[in-house]
Amino acid sequence: MNKIVFLFLFMFSCYEISLSSELKQPTIVIAILIRNKAHTLPYFLSLIENINYPKSRISLWLRSDHNIDKSIEILNLWLENVYEQYHSVNTKFSEDKRFDDETGFAHWSTSRFKHVMSMREEALNYARNVWANYILMIDADAFLIDPDVLNSLISKDLTVVSPVLKSVGLYSNFWAAMSSDYYYNRSDDYEPILYRQKEGCFIVPMVHSSVLINLMKEESDHLTYDPGKVPNYDGPVDDIIVFALSANKSGVSLNVCNNKVFGFIMVPLEQDDDLEYDYLQLTNLKLEVLVENEPLRVNQLFEPYISLPKKDKMTFDEVYMINLLRRDDRRKRMFACFDELGLDVNTLSAVDGKQLNDSVLQHITFLKGYYDPYHKRPMTFGEIGCFLSHYNIWNEVVMHEYRTILVLEDDVRFEPFFRAKVERLMDELDNLGEWDLVYFGRKRLQEKEEPWVEGSKMLVKVGYSYWTLGYALSLSGARKLLAAEPLSRLLPVDEYLPILFDRHPVSEWKEQFPKRDLIAFSVAPLLLYPTHYTGEKGYISDTEDSSTVNVPSIPARSDL
Repeated sequence: MNKIVFLFLFMFSCYEISLSSELKQPTIVIAILIRNKAHTLPYFLSLIENINYPKSRISLWLRSDHNIDKSIEILNLWLENVYEQYHSVNTKFSEDKRFDDETGFAHWSTSRFKHVMSMREEALNYARNVWANYILMIDADAFLIDPDVLNSLISKDLTVVSPVLKSVGLYSNFWAAMSSDYYYNRSDDYEPILYRQKEGCFIVPMVHSSVLINLMKEESDHLTYDPGKVPNYDGPVDDIIVFALSANKSGVSLNVCNNKVFGFIMVPLEQDDDLEYDYLQLTNLKLEVLVENEPLRVNQLFEPYISLPKKDKMTFDEVYMINLLRRDDRRKRMFACFDELGLDVNTLSAVDGKQLNDSVLQHITFLKGYYDPYHKRPMTFGEIGCFLSHYNIWNEVVMHEYRTILVLEDDVRFEPFFRAKVERLMDELDNLGEWDLVYFGRKRLQEKEEPWVEGSKMLVKVGYSYWTLGYALSLSGARKLLAAEPLSRLLPVDEYLPILFDRHPVSEWKEQFPKRDLIAFSVAPLLLYPTHYTGEKGYISDTEDSSTVNVPSIPARSDL
């Protein structure tokens, strides 16, 4: 009896030990296809290194061919330094330059599609043959910025799952609908998923560019990139469509998850695009990453392959950024943006409304009858500081007799190809003749038609607008803004500018500025947008989130 009790206690203790010991994490093959990605590889590979997952549980499968850049050189350099960290590394690099039926660098010929399909199928079978638990199929222009992306996706316990990857536009790595001939179709679900208005994991007909496949799931055996293995395949010669149909026809769901900002993806090149255009696209994507994330960091190993543009002021005599000293986070982000854009910018320390007090008001007279139409209050100290910051720049323009300047606030998002568009715009302005102010970013407040400026493809005659995110200003414009003596009848700069170009709807306010001849335009479409809108996570307003000045109560306007 004692022996039985002893045996039971021994077995129970072993069971407790087995429960307390941790299981190893699943094994993963990361399969990467690389072609002409020397410009993205320093960032892509650095992010792969940064993934929070044991490298001893990861096997790398890398293929690169038909390059005209230094992709293979960078890959070899990287592998020399990380080879021993990973469980295994399987590579095949070729110096072939172009397929016979290609017409250009970005042309997806039939031969190229078939080659990519065969390589993806090879990777999938390799992962199966080495008994990997998962395979991550990822392209070298998909940037996984979330270090925990693998753990997050594995936790979903799905056969096929992709992280939603953002781009500089509407492009992403999934489709929410597919046409009858198996191509992309518009869907009402797409944007809410992309912009995380709905959060979670969603079944979709197509995922690509960053796809995690659970090879432990029996149904994963039906997945393939070989059209000959898909029952009754009637789609095009296209790797991502073959994979999608192999899943859809086998009842395997394709899923995308957006519960976090997992990463970003570059927009594919058009057939006639060149490699230089892709470099510019990388700049656009890095600027998009900077909206809500730290700059993309690279391993020091890659520094010789990273180059930033030389800085200049574009066509302007001066470029200003207005920034509060206590907003170091915004300043650092904008400096990183200027590095990417090659902009030489003069940082102006903004007048901080929180450091102003009633003694400042003895030098200011407020506009008679002003009362904020939306918040039902007088001006805030933040709004005073904002106005004075812009006012100081206008004074500098006149003092130095700058012909043209650009003013930027520190919470802006730059539109793709910002520099090229600005240079084209300034050429137009030179040809048009006289102008005072051009909005680069604004909030349009009225739906009245804004006619195009005659002879221009980029400018409209601006109506009542808010925001001073960014604007170009001429010497004549600065003189007019100062000549109106705004400190003797102060109101927010958002309201002041529309009064001066005579598009403000409140006649009582306009009449206090008899000369309203500012020649103002707006770029269309805009070149700047705010990083965050009111109510969004991360939105902060230093003008609104401050105390109001003590002025006699005035009834709120109802005609705005």
